[in-house]
Amino acid sequence: MRIAAPLTPSSEDQAWLRQQATSAVAPRRLAERCQIILQAAAGQTNEQIAKALGITRQKVARWRGRFLQSGRTGLENDAPGRGRKPAYGAEMRALIVDRTLRSRPPQATHWSVRSLAKALDLSFSTVARVWRAHGLKPHLVRTFKVSNDPRFAEKLEDVIGLYLNAPEHALVLCCDEKSQVQALDRTQPGLPLKKGRAGTMTHDYVRHGTTTLFAALNVADGTLIGQCQDRHRHQEWLKFLQLIEAQTPADRDLHLILDNYATHKHPRVQKWLAKHPRFHLHFTPTSASWLNMVERFFRDLTVNRLRRGAFHSVPELVTALEQYIAQHNKEPKPFIWTAKATDILAKVARARKKLAQKLTSR
Repeated sequence: MRIAAPLTPSSEDQAWLRQQATSAVAPRRLAERCQIILQAAAGQTNEQIAKALGITRQKVARWRGRFLQSGRTGLENDAPGRGRKPAYGAEMRALIVDRTLRSRPPQATHWSVRSLAKALDLSFSTVARVWRAHGLKPHLVRTFKVSNDPRFAEKLEDVIGLYLNAPEHALVLCCDEKSQVQALDRTQPGLPLKKGRAGTMTHDYVRHGTTTLFAALNVADGTLIGQCQDRHRHQEWLKFLQLIEAQTPADRDLHLILDNYATHKHPRVQKWLAKHPRFHLHFTPTSASWLNMVERFFRDLTVNRLRRGAFHSVPELVTALEQYIAQHNKEPKPFIWTAKATDILAKVARARKKLAQKLTSR
């Protein structure tokens, strides 16, 4: 009778073996292999271990030998060539990828797992495995817009310069309007959140009017100056500028980051600014609203207060917006800009090159 070689794992190895053998997240086969080694280290024979774990004696001997030869690595990795072989070779996988990327199904904009599997006479699980291995997700699409502003680089560097290196004795304010904020009421009351069930709300709604939120986000400390008005013409923009004038220290210059909306450049606005020289306007490039950090506040406002809210009137909506801003200003948290202008310009250059190639290939 052949005597198995004795096992004497180090204390570190024993701790790792016990952890893997009892772990709820470790693969089952790894837990079983660790149990084999632990019982072998306790002096049990291959026959005793096999009977205790319900496996064959040959399997016990194999993993004892692997541990003696390679330690932990021998238990974690299967031998080369082991495991189920792919049903289809590299040519079929390449064909699936090629059809996914370079073709479309009839009367559809993109392939699904099942439509491509039917077209290639394969199982949908085979297509799904290939898509997963290559990171292909035809059902997803992301929107984009590359700015064609001829002064894009100049405006970009100007705005990011204010974010990263604000002028001394000055405030940098990101300003914009969230227009047409609707006072939406649900047609029926929803059920509240409870254990085992999400809250509910009706899919339809009743409109009770709109308001426009003017907002100025202080880049330094995250506080916000806000004002709700019925419309968003140059008259309302002038009222908001006057509010900024009243709520900021008189000895500070004000650098306002704005988009290219015509209201911001109205002759009456220009005339008012000429009389208030501490206001300095900085415009983002066209089609680049993502550069204005107040848009990030608008996103939070929409998700946290508006999207699932129910408002019976415009005054109720205005009150909700004012309360949200007041609560935000109690514990403000500034957004930190980290992207470098050079990185953005390089990315835009790549995008323009790709777009040019697409246009010429049409």
